[in-house]
Amino acid sequence: MTLSTPLRGRVVLLTGASRRIAIGAGVTRRLVADGAAVLLHSWSPHDAEQPWGADPGGAEALVEELRSQGGRVEHVSADLANPATPTLLVGAARRAFGHLDVVVANHARSSAQALEDLTVDEIDLSYAVNTRATLLLVQTFAAQHDGRPGGRIVLFTSGQYHSAMPGELPYIATKGALHQLTPSLAAHLIPRGITVNCVDPGPNDTGYANPDTKAAVAARNPGGRWSTPTDTARLVAWLISDEADWITGQVIASDGGWSTSG
Repeated sequence: MTLSTPLRGRVVLLTGASRRIAIGAGVTRRLVADGAAVLLHSWSPHDAEQPWGADPGGAEALVEELRSQGGRVEHVSADLANPATPTLLVGAARRAFGHLDVVVANHARSSAQALEDLTVDEIDLSYAVNTRATLLLVQTFAAQHDGRPGGRIVLFTSGQYHSAMPGELPYIATKGALHQLTPSLAAHLIPRGITVNCVDPGPNDTGYANPDTKAAVAARNPGGRWSTPTDTARLVAWLISDEADWITGQVIASDGGWSTSG
C-alpha cells in the first residue's frame, strides 16, 4: 500500500513547539506524516513562567520522536522578543532544507492581565512576540520566496472576536491584530503565489485547564468536547496543501461550534 504524502517536498517553518502536548507539536506530527520537512522553533523559558510549566523533554524530544519515524526535522530555540529571531529562523530553515515554502506562526505569549493590572512592559512584550515577530516572519519569508507553487502562511488568532476575554488584555490585543492583518497580507501576497490564512483553534485541550473548567467548556460547546491539537492539525495541513491554493485571507475557527454558542 502506498501512503499518501500530500506535502512531500514542502519545507515548513513552524514556531511555538515547546510542549509535546500542545498545538505546535500536534501540527508538526501531522505535517511530517504528510511528508513535509519541518524546522521547529521553541522557547521553553516562556512556558516555565506559566502555571502549566515547561515540558522537561520539550521540542528536542519531539524532534527525536519524529526522526525515529523517518521525519526530516530540525530545531532552533530562540526568543521571538528579539527582532533578529525571525530572520534567524527563516535562514535556518533554508540552510537545513534548501528552500522554504510555508510559515506556520503558531507561537504565542500568554499573559493574564485585566485592565487594572496592565503594565507597559507586558503590553510591549506581548506585541513584540505575538504581533511584531509574526509580521517580521511574514516579511522575511515573502522576501526570499522564489515563486514556486505552495507558498503558504498560516497565522493563529484566539476567540476574542467571539466572546469577551477581559482578563487577558495584552494577549487578545495582539491576537486581534493578527486576525485583522490577515486579509491585508493575503491581498498583498497572492500575486506572488503565497496564501495567508488565520486559524482560531477554539478552546484546545493542551493540559492547562483544571477539571471544573474542562467540564464547563465541554458542556457549553455544541460539539460536546474541547478541541484538540489533532483537530487543529487537520485544518493547517489542508490549508498548506495544494487543495487550498485558492483559499486566502480567511479567518477559520476549528472549534466544534464553540463560536456559535454565544
